[in-house]
Amino acid sequence: MDIETEQAVSAPEAVWEVAPYPLLVVSPSGTVEVANAAARALLPDAAPGVAIIDAAPAWLSQAYAQGPIQAVSGPIGERTYEAHPSMLGAGTAWWFADDTDHRLAREELRLERERTAFLSQASTELLSSLNMDRCMEVTARLATRHLADAALVITPRAGRRYPIAYCGPDGRVVRESLVVDPGVVPGLAEALQGFPPMPSRWIDPTAAPEWLARPEFGPVGSVVVTALPGHGVPAGVLVLLRRTDQAAFTDSEEIVARLFAARAGAAMSAARLYTEQVSITETLMRELLPPKVQRLDGVDIAARYRASVDSELVGGDFYDLHPATQAGQESLIVLGDVCGKGLRAAVLTGKIRNTLHALLPMAADHQRVLGLLNDVLMDEDNARFVTLVLASVRRDAHQVTLRLTSAGHPLPFVVRNDGTVEDVDSRGTLIGALPTIRSNTAEVVLQPGETCLLYTDGITEAKGGPLGDEFFGENRLRDELQQCAGMPPQALAERIQMLASEWVGGGHHDDMAVIAITAPRGRHLSAVGGRSRGRYTA
Repeated sequence: MDIETEQAVSAPEAVWEVAPYPLLVVSPSGTVEVANAAARALLPDAAPGVAIIDAAPAWLSQAYAQGPIQAVSGPIGERTYEAHPSMLGAGTAWWFADDTDHRLAREELRLERERTAFLSQASTELLSSLNMDRCMEVTARLATRHLADAALVITPRAGRRYPIAYCGPDGRVVRESLVVDPGVVPGLAEALQGFPPMPSRWIDPTAAPEWLARPEFGPVGSVVVTALPGHGVPAGVLVLLRRTDQAAFTDSEEIVARLFAARAGAAMSAARLYTEQVSITETLMRELLPPKVQRLDGVDIAARYRASVDSELVGGDFYDLHPATQAGQESLIVLGDVCGKGLRAAVLTGKIRNTLHALLPMAADHQRVLGLLNDVLMDEDNARFVTLVLASVRRDAHQVTLRLTSAGHPLPFVVRNDGTVEDVDSRGTLIGALPTIRSNTAEVVLQPGETCLLYTDGITEAKGGPLGDEFFGENRLRDELQQCAGMPPQALAERIQMLASEWVGGGHHDDMAVIAITAPRGRHLSAVGGRSRGRYTA
């Protein structure tokens, strides 16, 4: 030791010896000159004259050898230390500070940030879909990616089978429906019923059945079973698997798994509720949607419907076709318009249609049917009124005979083969507004190719035009029908609805419904201007 270093070291040596922090003084040649009591307790090989490479851990000796000298850190035993250098004459004094608690705090903070990011990502992905199958797949995939080597999502039994989504280490999700016994896995049957999860340390991984621990997965080291809580009922179970070469699940990891399971269970429960509501809606909607239109007892029929809101399928306008039950009897066509729009009007529409269906045995008596329907609506609380037109249809050889009864509804039009458009003089009071109603029935005979058009006021009251404030109106409808003589019913109905829609443009409109009833031609027309040359045959 040179004289300068020797003087610097010997002067405070007594103070260094009792210092609470470990201290090493290293000469420029890399030899330990001083090791106080705390340093000797931490580094048993540290003693004066010993090379630092032999006295200190590798991370310190390497830092000293590489220079420039700066603070470094690393493990000593089970703890972590920071070594802070300071120049002492020609040598270097290294003070050691225990950094274990800070390191653990930093590590815990990092893990907490990762867990928070994972749970946030999980919430985003799980809530991005209301499809039950996709929620199961996303849950299994995220659990495998962030929590375990493999994961299974098991939902409550459907019949005799349990729907399962399995994601292995390769990240591929397999959907299955298996007949299994949950009782063979401790805690699984209870978790499926929504009971709190069983700690992983109580589960013997070697007892896991093959459908749970797949052969391709390899030996199972640890298993976590946690319930997927739903809205009032359990959504299913999440099972996490780790291999034998991985660390067992810790208490904090099981807590994260339960937090993730809570999010997954909520998403799956919402998806199941949405699926059930969609199924119920589709079932009810089938009863509200207009029926398919085709030939009715030898008579050509075409219909078009457009709800007031383009995104909706039903509204306040409706029509029904009821074929005759016996040969020679009349078929019944109903076109109606309930006061209001949207779903509320559609619900009343469904009630009216069901009531009319129940009254079919007396359909030949229009006045009685309308009177009974009026009685039903008058008994309803807050019932709305409805306008109707009933058309009893019968084909007689090459002609079609119609009996038409209007109850507060726009008058039907008849389009003759020569282009003449006639009103059908059937008028009556609307249904559901007065205790008694009045109506009269008109009879119309259609020759082959002639059409009777039934329509709702959504056609004539369509507001638009050049300035957007003019109704389409009955006169304009009549003028257009004069150009439709001889048209097939499909083309005629399509044209009328198209003209009304074009008149409205992008503006608001009421529900629109049209029905074209045409006496069929016996053979194809040789058409000139929409009119036939030659005789019709039945």
